[in-house]
Formats: sequence, C-alpha cells, structure tokens
Amino acid sequence: MKAVLVRAFGGPEVLRVEELPAPKPGAGQVLVAVKAIGVNPVETYVRAGIYPRKPELPYVPGTDAAGVVEAVGPGATAFKPGDRVYVYGAVGGVYAEKAVVEISRTFPLPESLSFEQGAALGVPYATAHRALFHRAGAKKGETVLIHGASGGVGAAAVQLSLAAGLTVIGTGGGAEGAAFVKSLGAHHALDHRAAGYQDEIRGLTGGRGADVIVEMLANVNLPADLALAAPGGRIVVVGSRGPVEIDPRAAMTKDVSIHGMSLWNMSDADRAKVHAALAEGFAGGALRPVIGARFPLAGAPKAHEAVLAAGARGKIVLIP
Repeated sequence: MKAVLVRAFGGPEVLRVEELPAPKPGAGQVLVAVKAIGVNPVETYVRAGIYPRKPELPYVPGTDAAGVVEAVGPGATAFKPGDRVYVYGAVGGVYAEKAVVEISRTFPLPESLSFEQGAALGVPYATAHRALFHRAGAKKGETVLIHGASGGVGAAAVQLSLAAGLTVIGTGGGAEGAAFVKSLGAHHALDHRAAGYQDEIRGLTGGRGADVIVEMLANVNLPADLALAAPGGRIVVVGSRGPVEIDPRAAMTKDVSIHGMSLWNMSDADRAKVHAALAEGFAGGALRPVIGARFPLAGAPKAHEAVLAAGARGKIVLIP
C-alpha cells in the first residue's frame, strides 16, 4: 500500500510517499480502507520535531481518517466489513491507503456525511467539544469568543456553541475570513486583522467581555484575552506556537481562569462520551464539517503548509 513515511524530523519535504506492507488487524482491531484523511496543525509540529511527544522514526503521520472497514480482528464484533467509519488514531498512523485501528477509536460514520467530512471529525470536533464543555464548562446563555473560527477546530466550536445555546463571537482573517465565520451561523463575525476589532468585542458584550474564550494562537492573543474575558471568564488554550508573557494581575482582578487542553489527556471513557454526544449532533444536522481544501496523498507537504497558512477556511484533507 502507499503511505506517507517520515524518516527524519524536518520541513514539509520530509513527507514522502512510499510503498509499505498492508497491515493486518489484531485482537480488538479493524482494518480500514482509508478514503479521506484529516490534516491537523499538531501533525506539522510533530513532523518538525518540536512537539513534546515525538514518535520513533520512521513513522506514518496522522490521526483522523474515514473509510470502510475491510477486515476485523478477533473480538472486534462492534464492526463488520463494509461498515462506514471515522477514526481517531491508528496503530501506525493514517496518512496511508489502509490503517489498523483499535475499536475504541473507531466510530460509525453517519450516512449523511461524506468520507471527507468524516475525516474532519476526530480531532476538530472532539477538541472543540472538550474545550467548550469539559474544560470551560460553557453554559446556555453565555457568550463565547472563538479566535480563528474559520479553521477546522474553530468551525466545529462555532457549530457546537450554537447547538448549546451560546452567543457566538467568531474571528477570521480578513473580510473573507469573517464572512466565512458568519456563514457558519456565528452571531457576530469579526476580522482579527483589522485594527480595533478588540474594541468591537467589548462593544458587543456591553463592556463585560466573553464568558468563554477558545484560543487557537495563545502566543499572540493571550494577553489581550485576559482583558476581553468577563468576570469569572474561562480561557481555554487549544493552540500556541511559542511562549508569551502575561500580567497575572489581569487574571486576578476578574477571577479569570486559564485552562490548557490536549486530546492526549482524554481517557477512553471520556472519548466515548464525547463521540456519543457528537453523534447526536451529526444525526440532527446541527454539526456538519466544512471542507476547505483537498490534496492527494503525494500533496501532503503542500497540505502541511496550507494548514498553517493564514486565512484557513474549513478542514484540509488528503485523498489517498
């Protein structure tokens, strides 16, 4: 089978398609014929060797994919060949034509969603759900500020927030980014490149600030987030590309809390609860992934550049 293999940490050019033996499922595992693969920013950090968790070289990247069950291992009775599924994590990575996955990380793909949309579920929607409801404890009637709401996680956070009855303020890059956020249904969509957009946020909240802030680029925005948070506000750091200096008094004066968040820390039990909750949203139509760009498997280097580029619009996927 064809797969992307990383033999050395480095730039996007280290992502190279090679021929590898097709894997076989073991006990409690399924073999998935991959139809679409989700590309996430964290995969670029791992590839570059700057992420705290480093896989042993060589490795096949990727966490999110969707496809069809091709074979099942002993005890994997929850699925059968021919089932449409989406997966979060695989035994050997998912940037490949086939992947072996534990059944605890395999979920039914609703008929209403395409394989490309299925590849946009695992990391983006689980991240958004955990950030909003597990870490921030967002409640109906509160106001949420979602930075980078035009990206994969941001778009998922907008949809989940709307479904939960939150007032949504989302930001995107440029007028087109803001328009895309508005098209997702956000109550207010702002251009975070525009001067004075933070003043607009204060105005939209009557000067009170946002109860919950979902932060995708903490090294740039965290100091301002402390000023934009409401009394008792909760800031959830979903992404950061470096260190940042803050004044702790800005958190003290309003009892603002800052929460870190990583899917690596989620237990299997919590993961099952999150995906069960997401399944209800997919079935009801409230949650619907938006695909921004598609690349072939050999286009993985360009996909890694695109996922970090300014002006993201929805999810980037690879098609094997």
